[in-house]
Amino acid sequence: MLRPVIVLMLVSFTCGENPAVQVTLTNKGLQYGKHVGAGWIQERLDHVTFPDISGTILRIIHYTLSGVTITKCDFPEPSVEFYQDITGFKTSISGLSVAVTGSWITKTGGIHDRGSFNLAIFNMDVTSVVKLGKEADGHLSVTSAHCEAQVGNVDIRFQGGASWMFQPFVKYFKGRIEGEIKASICSFVEESIVNVEYHLQAMNVSFDVGENFAFDLPLTGMPVINASSLNLGLKGEFYNMKSHTDPPFKAQPFTMPKQPGYMLSVGLSEFTLNSASYVLYSADLLQAIITDSMIPPYLHMHLNTSWMGPYIPQLPKMFPGLLMNLQVYAREVPMFSFQPGVVKLSFRGAVKAFAIQPNGTQTPLFKLNVDSQLSGKVWIAGGRLKGSVTLDNFTLTLVSSEVGTFQTDTLEHVMKAGMMLVIAKLNVELGTGVVLPRMRHAQLVNTVLGMEKGFIAISSDAELLKTDRGFN
Repeated sequence: MLRPVIVLMLVSFTCGENPAVQVTLTNKGLQYGKHVGAGWIQERLDHVTFPDISGTILRIIHYTLSGVTITKCDFPEPSVEFYQDITGFKTSISGLSVAVTGSWITKTGGIHDRGSFNLAIFNMDVTSVVKLGKEADGHLSVTSAHCEAQVGNVDIRFQGGASWMFQPFVKYFKGRIEGEIKASICSFVEESIVNVEYHLQAMNVSFDVGENFAFDLPLTGMPVINASSLNLGLKGEFYNMKSHTDPPFKAQPFTMPKQPGYMLSVGLSEFTLNSASYVLYSADLLQAIITDSMIPPYLHMHLNTSWMGPYIPQLPKMFPGLLMNLQVYAREVPMFSFQPGVVKLSFRGAVKAFAIQPNGTQTPLFKLNVDSQLSGKVWIAGGRLKGSVTLDNFTLTLVSSEVGTFQTDTLEHVMKAGMMLVIAKLNVELGTGVVLPRMRHAQLVNTVLGMEKGFIAISSDAELLKTDRGFN
């Protein structure tokens, strides 16, 4: 009955913000969690022990019932539902029957006696309500809001020693044992919830990405529950750990499409990718030096003054036979835009060209602005994430020149053709795709991906691995 909570353990937020990541657990996922959780609890019941029960009979016979353990359990499938009244889950089990065994010890003055007993508990009903919340640091919290256990009937048999003397007091033992069973069942449920809460609080809400960057995933608000789903909103922002500066744009609200046919849905806003882009731009990491040796052979291009002669006639005359370097960098933060069925990337960059003198000195030649726009598609097939990229626009503009004015039209055409070849090679790799990541205790199945305005929505079923022994 606790497994649905475990599926959502990556959670956290900060009040007032629009979440850039949303996670939705549907009723289908909840029922699967219930089924797996029932088996998990069934396994644990084999290891449950009850506290000793001590008392007196006729004020002179002191007894202790000890070593009470479960030998058999008829554990019916529980019912579980989203509970809107307190933002949580309500779980009920009806008709639970348990057989236990133990030993009894009596003491009357200096006389000791001992034996064993068998106990059957019939038609036990258990109701548990778990409340979800949000901690100040953005962790998801789970607490026990209510637990109630009712016992239909108890049958107890004593063996060994002077067990005959217990028979007149069976009703008394029944009452005591019923009380102990009720308390023990709810204590077991509450301890399990505390155990889940402990693991939730130990989970990270921020994950390191390399040495200087992190991905922030705290809850941005309280969990939202309705009759058919649970929704969690997460911050979903990349940031620089050395200088955490908020990006000059905000996460925009978005509404996840309802996918009741899947267990779990995750929505990823374009804000998340743009925050990563902003971090890289702010850290001056969106720049590179391109040399002749870095140009792929299939482009049939060279980075030297001779090869550039047809496009800048004066260049080989002024700097004959010299290799060149290109400094490429972003002029602005590259921005992603999610549209139905497609993701677009706008890149405004610049290129500074240098001639490399025989002594290694670099002489500035010219500066070009490079403006391009790419479109991409992403989909999931055969358990792999795949994609394709298209070059929508590419323009060169001469900004400054130390070698005199020249036309950029022909050079633009050649560079665009080169980019098209690079993209064609890239699309071969993207078409092969990468295997979907596998979680530690579960794997995703029947996964689909949809591109919406402002966000990507991924819906999937999940299978918990049989080797999973988390939270035992």
